[in-house]
Amino acid sequence: MTHTFEPHTGLTAEQAREQLAIDGPNELDATHRLGLLRRLWGMLRQPMFALLVLAAVLYLVLGDLAEGVTLCVFVLAVLVLTFYQEGKSEAAIDALRQLSQPFAQVVRDGQRLKIPSREVVVGDWLLISEGDRIAADGWLIQADQMLVDESMLTGESVTVGKLGADFDAAAAAKPSIGGDDQPTVFAGTFVVRGHGTLRVTATGMRGQMGRIGATLNQIGDEVTPLQEQTAQLVKVLAFITLFLCGVMVFTLGLRDGAWVPALLSGIALAMAILPEEYPVVLALMPALGARRLAQEGVLTRRLNAIETLGAITVLCTDKTGTLTENRMTVSALAVGNAHQPTVLNLAQLSVKGKPDEVLPEAFHGLVEHAILASAERPFDPMEVAFHQLGQQFLQDTEHLHRDWRLVQTYALSPALRAMSHVWQAREGDVQTVSAKGAPEAVMGLCHMSPELQAQWAHAVNDMAAQGLRVLAVAQGVFEGHDWPASEHDFEFAWLGLVGLSDPLRAEIPQAVADAYSAGIQVIMITGDYPATARVIANQAGLRSGVTLTGDDIDAMSDEALSQTIRETRVCARISPHQKLRIVEALKRNGDVVAMTGDGVNDAPALRAAHVGVAMGLRGTDVAREAASLVLVDDNFASIVQGIRAGRRIYGNLQKSMAYIFAIHIPIACLALVPMLFALPPLLMPLHIALLELIIDPSCSIAFENEPADADVMQRPPRDRYAPLFGTRAVLGAFGQGLSVMVATGVTYVLALGLSPAHSRAMVFTTLVMSNIMLMWVNRTQAGQLLQGLSVRNDVSAWVMGCTLAGVLSCLYVPWFVEPLKFASLDAEQLLLALGVGMASVWGALACRWAMGQTLSAQRESSPPPSPQS
Repeated sequence: MTHTFEPHTGLTAEQAREQLAIDGPNELDATHRLGLLRRLWGMLRQPMFALLVLAAVLYLVLGDLAEGVTLCVFVLAVLVLTFYQEGKSEAAIDALRQLSQPFAQVVRDGQRLKIPSREVVVGDWLLISEGDRIAADGWLIQADQMLVDESMLTGESVTVGKLGADFDAAAAAKPSIGGDDQPTVFAGTFVVRGHGTLRVTATGMRGQMGRIGATLNQIGDEVTPLQEQTAQLVKVLAFITLFLCGVMVFTLGLRDGAWVPALLSGIALAMAILPEEYPVVLALMPALGARRLAQEGVLTRRLNAIETLGAITVLCTDKTGTLTENRMTVSALAVGNAHQPTVLNLAQLSVKGKPDEVLPEAFHGLVEHAILASAERPFDPMEVAFHQLGQQFLQDTEHLHRDWRLVQTYALSPALRAMSHVWQAREGDVQTVSAKGAPEAVMGLCHMSPELQAQWAHAVNDMAAQGLRVLAVAQGVFEGHDWPASEHDFEFAWLGLVGLSDPLRAEIPQAVADAYSAGIQVIMITGDYPATARVIANQAGLRSGVTLTGDDIDAMSDEALSQTIRETRVCARISPHQKLRIVEALKRNGDVVAMTGDGVNDAPALRAAHVGVAMGLRGTDVAREAASLVLVDDNFASIVQGIRAGRRIYGNLQKSMAYIFAIHIPIACLALVPMLFALPPLLMPLHIALLELIIDPSCSIAFENEPADADVMQRPPRDRYAPLFGTRAVLGAFGQGLSVMVATGVTYVLALGLSPAHSRAMVFTTLVMSNIMLMWVNRTQAGQLLQGLSVRNDVSAWVMGCTLAGVLSCLYVPWFVEPLKFASLDAEQLLLALGVGMASVWGALACRWAMGQTLSAQRESSPPPSPQS
């Protein structure tokens, strides 16, 4: 039974500000950022940074003050660069937290407002409804058929019922968790059914959730599978490098008797071999990519979803609000005899006369009870359309009842796709009952004979074939206050049908075409009739295929559903639990599934999908919590743009990984070869530290800003289990590295006869110039190399320009020349070193071309993707 209460104006804006200043934000203590010393300690645990510090200390201990100080400067530069990259990553995550923060409906100054949950204060009146995540601990003043999921606090999966009651300060101060028929509710729990009004009693860390130290932050510094794999790879390489360097130091020490230079050579070799940039890239690029996704209207709640976006093979999408504009308009009404109902096309009405002259009297009752069966302050687009229709045609009639009082409600449920409202007029004891819902459900409420049901079903199908969403409306009366437990116990009379149109979003056909060109199958899932769904599917450009209904799915075994779903394009009259079966069937077929959802009961399907996509505008908090991504505008086209952005992020990761692997090969060879042949060292720790300052921004900042390749949405989905940096990519990068190594070898040969300082300077210049060429080569996919010149990337150009300017400074600024043991080059030597470095691009291009040819041959020899993949 509904608990009656007097409307409350809530706090004033000034009272809310004062209370917020006293209590602070309504949020749990966020994970504290690491302090400076802890971050420094974390960096020292990284092999590359530890080796840099060790080399600097050795130089200072040996008394080589110039080299020691210079290396310390480079260590400081690496430190600043690392802090900057970590700061960008943390800033991106913080921005996502702010964008995805929950909101709450409050009453202040007598007005209903939507505010961030962190601004809720003690004393606020919150309006909560099905699907909401409760923003703060509180006392229910009013509750209507409310069920709450408190499993986050109790561990019990069974929902508990809640009842409204007059506020009791003493009881509110000692709330009990769990148990039915309590008026207390708690922050972080979810409303599974019903709606109500609560008075906030505790916020933030003073609530039950804060007391047990739980955290609700879903976007965190989670470690993705790729980061785990790469971290493990770096650890293995570190152990191998440590072993090889130990052997090298021991051999050189025994051979030459100079143990300290041998140790420095070993440190240089270790620094040259270790690809320490991999963890940096895998932490930074997905975080910044998630921020870019937010600019596309897609919020990332779990970073590992970015890894999966490029592998999606099936995209299951809702119809209403995702493919359509969710801007409902009542387009047709049907009343009268079942065998030949009177259908009114509202688009053909003239609105020049009086409202009651425009809308025939026969349709007034249908519109009247459609409004009465809707919320008084509607949010649902269908109910908004009913109220607008009443304002347009029934304004001056007796069919709008602003003085009636809602005394009982029966909510829509999976078992009965209809809802009913019981209204009490100002005078008299007889209540009016209004119902609306799916035609077959309302037919059941009216206890309609099979013959009449078949006749009205024919009218429903005629309206659905026009692409209309069809609802039925019924009315009844009831005396007394002992309301039945079920709507079926009311005596309803059938009133007729309402057909609503919801136009397709203009950008949907192109978005669907883009999905198909990317090898992604699109399945539309809706609660509408099959005829309505097929009309919208055709307008959207979905391919022809099987149309499954909810009854079909219930009648199928799991194996039969897995087989049928391969050819299915439309699923109609679907309930949330059937969405879960669809996801599981697609997964059994080996598909990578993205599923959209907005309701409480959609959460299991969203969790089960590889990528769950919740709606930001009309979605419930429960759905958003279960999803990996949230659409800010609920638009299907944003999903496709998100997939494009996800493929771009993954592609840029691959480019960066190839570049890192390739550039470390010549660096390692230049550190190793002179040791093996007892030649003067070409690269010392100082030079490798300088190269780190070049490689780090190149592989992270420059590649992260690369635009998507032109054909990124013409490629089939990638294999979800394929490694980020596979064998073919390793071989191609190895070939690129060898081409750079050959270029540095040619420069070394050409520099024979010059001093070691001149040779070192020329080889270093060639290496840096070759590095710039590698950046250009790896900017594009194999087979599209010329696009690297035409596609603009200002950040990449800036990094290349600064790199070249830095090399020239190291060659001609005395403060750098002496510590680096360089000699200033004349024009001929400089041009020669730069020219050989530029020439190395041909070897790298050959490797990329070979990769492109191999990839093209594989695509041509492999069968085309199946319809669902």
